[in-house]
Amino acid sequence: MSQQPPCIALTLGDPAGIGPELIAKLLSDKEAINQAQIVVVGDRWLWEEGQRVAGTRQHLPEVGSFAEAHQADSPVLLPVETVLHDGIRYAQVSAAGGASVLEILKRCLDAAQEGQIDAICFAPLNKLSMKRGGLKYEDELHFFAERLKVDSYFCEFNTLGNLWTSRISSHVPLSEAASFVTRERILGATRLIYGALKAAGVAEPRIAVAGLNPHAGEGGTCGREEIDIIAPAIAECADAGYPAQGPIPADTIFRRAHDGEFDGVVTMYHDQGQIALKLLGFERGVTVQGGLPLPITTPAHGTAFDIAGQGQANVEAMRHAFNIACRMGRHHVTHRSGRQKSIKQ
Repeated sequence: MSQQPPCIALTLGDPAGIGPELIAKLLSDKEAINQAQIVVVGDRWLWEEGQRVAGTRQHLPEVGSFAEAHQADSPVLLPVETVLHDGIRYAQVSAAGGASVLEILKRCLDAAQEGQIDAICFAPLNKLSMKRGGLKYEDELHFFAERLKVDSYFCEFNTLGNLWTSRISSHVPLSEAASFVTRERILGATRLIYGALKAAGVAEPRIAVAGLNPHAGEGGTCGREEIDIIAPAIAECADAGYPAQGPIPADTIFRRAHDGEFDGVVTMYHDQGQIALKLLGFERGVTVQGGLPLPITTPAHGTAFDIAGQGQANVEAMRHAFNIACRMGRHHVTHRSGRQKSIKQ
């Protein structure tokens, strides 16, 4: 018996950005849409506007609930009225746009908790709009974790092709980054990226952990975090079943990863990994929200206000984000079915 395809919720992102255009372009790709049961969640006018900008035309039948999407054999639209067309202007930050995004994401997260969807893939968001619209957290990941009642370690993964990164701190001032270098956070980030790579189809993930200081501390002459914290944490990771190499100097670790030596890199702070990945392939990068009870993915780039509404948006990163959501969604379906079978037994 063939496995049930995952049900993926697609959201249109910030109404003033390139998100609606990206979703319209993605759904014009027949190969992409055959991977899953797809439910687009958002305002109908925004979906139509995205198609207009993209120059595509595809009819999506409307459904009244996520449950109905499971009965469909083609992508469907779950219309949600969150913002008026007149209330949005391309390339402008707005509370209305941010509130719209939050409302739609809340519906998707609630559906996830009820087991109605297997993954979420969202088009780019604008954090300032979201904060003006009511976001009370530093970023969307913390919003997701609170809504899904996650109390264990979580972090963002950034991916580029077969290379994934996780980090032990994210959207914090650089002056505070060193305070996040702890045994617990290194173990948590390594465990999460190891499990995520397995869920994405890597049988035996090869993980490397970056140092914090120049030359990974140069034997203690340029900082002791590598000796006192990072190396012992890496040894503990191996003992826990998550083998990793390091600490490796940050100025060489991505050269080795790019050459195929590693599948995943654990970095010590946001820009240590982000600069490397965006130089290697900005148009292909994907962000995966790690440590949550279901896969949530998005392109690593932003809302591109400079080209919003012009039909110029590159769909490649959106396509990669959707493909990862589908792969991890299939893994989610398998494990959910296994848990249900165990409960029945």
